Parts: sequence; structure tokens; C-alpha cells
Amino acid sequence: MKLDKEGKGVAAEVKPDKSGDLKRTKDSIFLVEVDKISHNPYQPRQSMDRGQLLELAMSIKEYGILQPLVVTKVRKENDRGQEIQYELVAGHRRLEAAKIAGLPHVPVVVRETTDQQKLELALIENIQRADLNPIEKATAFKRLHEEFGMGHARIGEKIGRSRESVTNTIRLLKLPEEVQKAIREGKISEGHARGLQAIKDEKELLRVFRDALNRGLNVREIEEEAKSIEVKNHTRRGAFFSEVKEYRENLAGFLGAPVNITKRGLGGRLIIPFKDKPDLEGIIKRIME
Repeated sequence: MKLDKEGKGVAAEVKPDKSGDLKRTKDSIFLVEVDKISHNPYQPRQSMDRGQLLELAMSIKEYGILQPLVVTKVRKENDRGQEIQYELVAGHRRLEAAKIAGLPHVPVVVRETTDQQKLELALIENIQRADLNPIEKATAFKRLHEEFGMGHARIGEKIGRSRESVTNTIRLLKLPEEVQKAIREGKISEGHARGLQAIKDEKELLRVFRDALNRGLNVREIEEEAKSIEVKNHTRRGAFFSEVKEYRENLAGFLGAPVNITKRGLGGRLIIPFKDKPDLEGIIKRIME
């Protein structure tokens, strides 16, 4: 990498990324002050391993930054007019490590990017280098889908995964926060989490999750536990539906009107339809007697 005394870069070969519209074969590299670079608001990474960051900082201190950061220009108004600042697109870990190493400047490539491209490039870079945890991936996939209208299949194409894989990862965000926290912290794997998703009742899910942590259950054991719970619930539902049928028939005979009973959680709904006002008055009268 060659830089002149004023920090104005010369054309240099940069390995193309896999973000589709952002492919480039050559980019000019510049030195930019670290404190002039703000973080990417679309950065999917929510946490970084401190130990790995310190190792990277030591490497940067000895060898420098071998791969330039990607930034976009941001023009800000001040008392003297306009000031050029930079917003990080890719290179979050390298920037943080450079700060720890005490570097005053970092090499950057300046690009014009859309908000969607900022998220795409940061997501792809993190997956290619230091993998995001499953919850960070799920959040990034969800943003691409909801904020930028990207289908799950298209997201999969961008990162080299199947549509089903993207959909299943996004589903992790439906798990209780306690479980999501454990995934972020690496206490359970994505495989453990998917086994837990088969448990529909949240209380049961949390019971199995805590048991898995305490006893160190593997993915297969969680799946077996989930199947066992589902079999028990199915048996209970069968017994309940048998009772409901009897209640419905008895009540319909007493009221002289059709009755519908549905179960929801521990409770449910009792619905008694009527044809007109006299019919309603007749039903109420029989209930009140």
C-alpha cells in the first residue's frame, strides 16, 4: 500500500467483495484520522470479544492494517461552513483495534453507498471474517427484510445460504429474551435454540432451557425432551376435546341453541350464536332460570 506525504492514496488492488453492486477491482486508499470516522448505524455486530480485539490490536501495532476500512463521506455543517467526516461501512473490528493500538490514522477506501449497502456490506464482511452470533445475524436479516424489502431467498443469495436457513435464523428472534441472551453469549448453540423452538408453551420452553444449561444437555437431548412434551400435550388435548364435545352437546340441548367451545391456553371461549332478538331473549331467559 503506497501513500504520499499528504495522505492522498494511489490506486491499489483490493480484493473484490461479494456484495453484488459494490464490486470494484481498484480503489484509491487514503489515510484518515481515527476520530473523524463514526460507526456504521447499520452495523449488525452488537458485541466483540475483548480478548480477540486485543490480539488484533497487537497485530496491527506490529504489522499495521493490511486491509483498508471502507467508509463513506458525510458532510456536516459547522461555524466555518461544511466539514468532511466519514462513516464506517466495513471494518468495525479493525477500527476498534486501531484505537486500542493508538493509531492516529487508518487506511480507508471511500465509497458512495446506500443504507441498504451499508448493512449488506457490514453483514457480509462479518460473516466472512469473524462470524456474528446467531442473534446478530437474525437481527440483520430481519432489517434487510423489513427495512429494505429483501426476500429471504435474496438475502440467502447475498451471503451464500439457503432461504430456509435465513428464515430459521430470523425465527430465533421469537424466543424469550432469556434464551436469546444465552445464544448471544455462546451458552447455547443455534441447534439448541431450534430444538427449544419446537416447544410451544413458553413456561415449558424456559424450564427445558434452564435444565439444558444446568445439566449440559446436547441438541439431541433437547429435541427428545421437546417431543416428549408435545406427546403429553397431544394426550391432554385429546382428553379435553372429548370433554368439550360432551359439554357442548349438553349445553346446546339445555339452551335449545347451537354452542361452540374453543380452548386457548388455560382458558377459552364459549360462543352462543342467535338468529334475532327474540331468540337472544329466549336464550338469556333459560340461562337466568
